[in-house]
Amino acid sequence: MKNICLSLADLIRRIIDFFYPPFSKYMSLQFFRYGVTGAINLVFDWVLYFVIYNFFLQQKMLNLGFVTLSSHIAALAFKFPVVLLTGFLLQKYVTFSLSDLKGHVQLFRYLVVFLVNLTINYLGLKLLVEYFHIYPTPSNMMISVFTIFVSYFSQKHYTFRISKGTQTIEPESGTEYAGIKK
Repeated sequence: MKNICLSLADLIRRIIDFFYPPFSKYMSLQFFRYGVTGAINLVFDWVLYFVIYNFFLQQKMLNLGFVTLSSHIAALAFKFPVVLLTGFLLQKYVTFSLSDLKGHVQLFRYLVVFLVNLTINYLGLKLLVEYFHIYPTPSNMMISVFTIFVSYFSQKHYTFRISKGTQTIEPESGTEYAGIKK
């Protein structure tokens, strides 16, 4: 399974890197990779939220017996584990592939950042939907834009950090990594 992930990640990385040259004057390759993989996962997040909210929940409250969730919060609860997994795999194998931290440490740290983002999403949805009466899907999109910045700096400096002295140039491609150009 890991070999499949590594091969797929290498393919995704090569495709992303192909489109990097016009942006090389404005951002590092790592930030470009983060942006592209993050955008892919973000659009997946939005589509999944929309489908769950409108078709699975049909915009109705979800009664779990012991608590009733509003449809916009229930959609958030259903989509987050899926988006968590896809985001982790993309960041671990495509964007921050040279981190020397063990996978279980990265996953735990990713989960911590995820929980911070979940809290931001929950509070943001409550605020925007219930107090400012903004539709749930655009509210989710607005909150996502904010959490992008929280996530990038958290992932770079905490979840997938690279120890000092670790090689930061990808040996096979010779391309930049961790904001350092060859």
